[in-house]
Amino acid sequence: MVNIAEKGAKQAEFLRQAFEQNKLAHSYLFVDANEVQALNTAYWLACLFNCTGKNKPDGSCQNCRQIISGNHPDVLLVEPEGKQSLGIDQVRLLKEELAKSPVQSNVRFFFINEAQKLTLSAANALLNLLEEPVAPVVTILITNNTDQILPTIRSRTQIINFTTNEAINSKTEELLANGFSPNDVNDLGDTSKLEQKTKYFYQEMLESSSLALVSAHQLAEMAKSKNEQKYIFFLLKKWAQTELMNGKQQDGARMLRDLLELDKMQYSNVSLRNLLDYLALQWKR
Repeated sequence: MVNIAEKGAKQAEFLRQAFEQNKLAHSYLFVDANEVQALNTAYWLACLFNCTGKNKPDGSCQNCRQIISGNHPDVLLVEPEGKQSLGIDQVRLLKEELAKSPVQSNVRFFFINEAQKLTLSAANALLNLLEEPVAPVVTILITNNTDQILPTIRSRTQIINFTTNEAINSKTEELLANGFSPNDVNDLGDTSKLEQKTKYFYQEMLESSSLALVSAHQLAEMAKSKNEQKYIFFLLKKWAQTELMNGKQQDGARMLRDLLELDKMQYSNVSLRNLLDYLALQWKR
């Protein structure tokens, strides 16, 4: 059977109850620093829905075997397959599949792994699929970082978080839960000066200060490594999310939209200095 470790047991039980009460949502966002665990849970749910055995899901009936082996016609997986992004062609494939009736089941399951890699055009195309599914389908997006998922997509999914069962009580755990590897964290070292300069930059943008451009250039000089650059954007997204939670909806949502745009620009190898300049100019009134 698809393995559901102790870490995912609570989420699996929640999904089982929704299934038994016929209350499964039509779209979910699974959030886990270890995306393999979340994907396993997605396959487990598809097995639960389609299992013909007595102890569902038993993993041994024909439907379960097909799902686990990736050969069930009503369970589709889309993932980057080693590429840097998930493109619109892959989302179009899902939309084409929506026009087809289920073959062996009453409901189709679409899994989108590493959903944080969706290009902007692919994410926008996905919105229609999530808003108005024309066929019975459960779509599950899997990500290691909710900040890199468009707010419009997050709002159309039921979020199940695998990473916050226990309070995050250290910087290392927080970074690991947001896409950094243990080696990335070790390579960062002392980040106090980088954090201070990034904080100044963030505050200057909110104040529409012309100093934000100066700070942008200073930050670009400080952050020489890819991990340091990644850490800057992590901090900016974290603070923007805090704005939202503290009731400053306009500033928080605007900053997150701009940062998501920068995520897309990075795929074109835009330099850090140009990215930060772009962000500073967006906030200069």
